[in-house]
Amino acid sequence: MTDEVRIRIAEDTDLIPARAEGRALAERQGFTRTDATLIATAISEIARNIVVHVGEGEMVLRALDEGRRCGVLVIASDRGPGIRDVNGAAQLGYAESASLGLGLPGARRLMDEFELDSSPDTGTTVTMVKWRVRDDLEMLRERRRRDDGAG
Repeated sequence: MTDEVRIRIAEDTDLIPARAEGRALAERQGFTRTDATLIATAISEIARNIVVHVGEGEMVLRALDEGRRCGVLVIASDRGPGIRDVNGAAQLGYAESASLGLGLPGARRLMDEFELDSSPDTGTTVTMVKWRVRDDLEMLRERRRRDDGAG
């Protein structure tokens, strides 16, 4: 079963469920409250960019499981005009409007992986991942649960 949620982003109030869903998914994945808050903050920064710069987009939040590590994948996309200077936009202080320019670089610092793809033809997609490494005890418990369920 895939743990995934889609959230339409069109106004400031959409940031609240996006943050809440991100935090809840992170907690289900075993992240600490602190890390869940960092993930929620990165989600909020990117969602805010969608509202301010484009007006409408979508976020997909998905649980990742790669055995020894698990994570939260965030894909934010819009169909806007794209970002003129993709490299600059990821730098602290860059702003195409009267904002502080903290959104993209702030989210980049909070997450383990960050990719920005933007084009005037297709809009902008931000893909971010936060990882958590499972310890030996957690791996053992998971293996036992699987073994008990198979027998």
